[in-house]
Amino acid sequence: MVGHLALRMIMKRQRAIHGDSHQTEVEKHAGHDHNVSAAIDQRQLKIALSLILTYMAVEVVMAFFAHSLALLADAGHMLTDGGALGASLWAARLAARPASGKWTYGFKRAEILSAATNGVTLLVVAATIAVESVSHLIHPASVKGGVVVAVALVGVVVNVVAAWVLARANRSSLNVEGSFRHILTDLYAFVATVIAGVVILTTGFKRADAIASLVVVALMLKAAWGLLKASGRILLEAAPENVDLDDVRLHLLGVAHVRDVHDLHAWTVTSNLPALSSHVVIDDSCFTDGCVPRILDELQACLVGHFDVEHSTLQVEPARHLDHEAGAH
Repeated sequence: MVGHLALRMIMKRQRAIHGDSHQTEVEKHAGHDHNVSAAIDQRQLKIALSLILTYMAVEVVMAFFAHSLALLADAGHMLTDGGALGASLWAARLAARPASGKWTYGFKRAEILSAATNGVTLLVVAATIAVESVSHLIHPASVKGGVVVAVALVGVVVNVVAAWVLARANRSSLNVEGSFRHILTDLYAFVATVIAGVVILTTGFKRADAIASLVVVALMLKAAWGLLKASGRILLEAAPENVDLDDVRLHLLGVAHVRDVHDLHAWTVTSNLPALSSHVVIDDSCFTDGCVPRILDELQACLVGHFDVEHSTLQVEPARHLDHEAGAH
């Protein structure tokens, strides 16, 4: 009677992602909170984007007036900030769309693509600025130190406000965190530019402008590496950093009547949405005495309680099923 029997039971505590019409009140409330959080994130991104683009236009004009590469580098970084914020806003809107048809997770991963794009743009701009900085180190240009200091000080204020705005959004989202890192890097860059301007004013050391630009490059590279590493793990579907699969296997095997765990996979769909799937072999008697639902509850409680994985797909099967299961590992 058991034969090829395989009971596929899917835990969907985040049914809002899949459009389940039988949501519990708790799930509805959670979905409401998620929508409110997404709306807040979009509003904060819009405010930060307006601040950055407005001041970027001012800084470009002042950079040419002062003949300052450091200011132009800051403006270039602000341009990537604006692009990052715009992409983040677009990705946030996509991610808010409900799942439908072939898009079973909706467009949740759009924010990860946005974060990866932010990392790549940082690398490209950093390389461009690095080439110009080396050139100015060899052949330093005359720089109006006073203008550099004034413009950079205002830039510090603008970026502090923008960073404060984004800090109020959900930074556990890699999308928002990517934009926040852009802004924070720009803030540090403006501080370096202020220092360069003061050095030029007090000592006449013109190369300080190019050195400040190289500091900006180093900060960009650091931010880019963090974003590409985090987004790369998700896009390549590596296990979440806080999920040790060997540890997961041991915990699942600790549940009564569980004999084996195989085809165990864990990945991250998008920020704050880890997922796990596995085949779980249990005693044959469980299929006749009705204890399968209890075992499934215990398995799911284990995953949620120990590993914070609420989205899991578990295939419960008898031992003999493995003999004719293709691709088992």
